Amino acid sequence: MTILLRPATADDAEDVMRLHLHCHEEAYGRHLPPEFFAMRRETLPGRVETLRKGIAAGHIPMLACDDEGLVGVAAAGPARDADAPAPVELGLIYTLARVHGSGAGQLLLDAVIGKQAACLWVLEDNPRAHAFYARNGFVLDGVRKLMPAQWSSLPEVRMVRTGVGA
Repeated sequence: MTILLRPATADDAEDVMRLHLHCHEEAYGRHLPPEFFAMRRETLPGRVETLRKGIAAGHIPMLACDDEGLVGVAAAGPARDADAPAPVELGLIYTLARVHGSGAGQLLLDAVIGKQAACLWVLEDNPRAHAFYARNGFVLDGVRKLMPAQWSSLPEVRMVRTGVGA
């Protein structure tokens, strides 16, 4: 399987948000009720428009594609927390379950943050993601928070890494 990366365009916005929803269902289906995903499907048009505006403003996610189409998305930017332990935050990275282990996630991570110091938030009960981030030099920094109520107040933990090879 060959995975190719490319920056998203405004024309990709609907496909990206559909992929994002599909990845959420795969990753969080055991954590969240069906009503949550129904709400996400209902609000999809608004999220598509928000992404289009973001891309137009220069906030361009990186996409991973294979022979069958879009399989992953990632984006990073300035850290959002006032107490951020690194200047860059991995804002999102998702791949379809069918490409787990293919290297798509690694390609996306490398493309959006490279080897620089970064932080991220991850669901506390997501061992696959924790292992992936640990392989990439991220460690828990001891900070934990609850997601908004619409996300069933699931706990998230922050991970951080210093620059790789720094």
